[in-house]
Amino acid sequence: MKTLLELVVTGNTTEAVRLVETMLKDGFNPEALVKEALIPAMDEVGDLVQRGEYHIPDMLVAAKAMNACMALLKTALAVVVLKPSGKMVIGTVQGDLHDIGKNLVVTILEGSGLAVIDLGNDVPPDRFVEAIRQEDPDFVGLSALLTTTMLSMRDTVDAIGQAGLRGRVKVMIGGAPVTQEFADQIGADFYARDATAGREYARRTLAG
Repeated sequence: MKTLLELVVTGNTTEAVRLVETMLKDGFNPEALVKEALIPAMDEVGDLVQRGEYHIPDMLVAAKAMNACMALLKTALAVVVLKPSGKMVIGTVQGDLHDIGKNLVVTILEGSGLAVIDLGNDVPPDRFVEAIRQEDPDFVGLSALLTTTMLSMRDTVDAIGQAGLRGRVKVMIGGAPVTQEFADQIGADFYARDATAGREYARRTLAG
């Protein structure tokens, strides 16, 4: 398990996938591989980012390795091997086409055991509302990279409230121009300065 964890942390996709294939042939429990190697690996990546030892390129290559391994496990079993600890709907808000930051959050949260429904980018408020009704998530994540699209975050939070759904979800927002002050202004529950902060908030909230 330790070797697989290290391969994912260092972003060695080829060797990580090869090792997963070998371990499955040798009878390793797929769920154990997720819980004891993949999730701890992404936790370690998040911690390295917090300490300033890893940066976005490092996180991206680690995420690629983790996703490749996870896809292999899902294919092998034809089911999702890990019961999600919670659920999140996420998207880049209307008018904004940037998604690198959002994608990092998706990877970190999925690597932490959450089910994440990614709505993509340029997502209008009513699409978020529809997704909340359909998916009944614990969290809604709103991302924006432009100061001009931050107002779409306000519109989305307002739309969720007008639909009577505000009490059902925790709203998490983030992106380069976003601040704690802005989160407070629009009534968001949490400002995530980075993907790791979002992970920690989700864990604290789900733990009660």
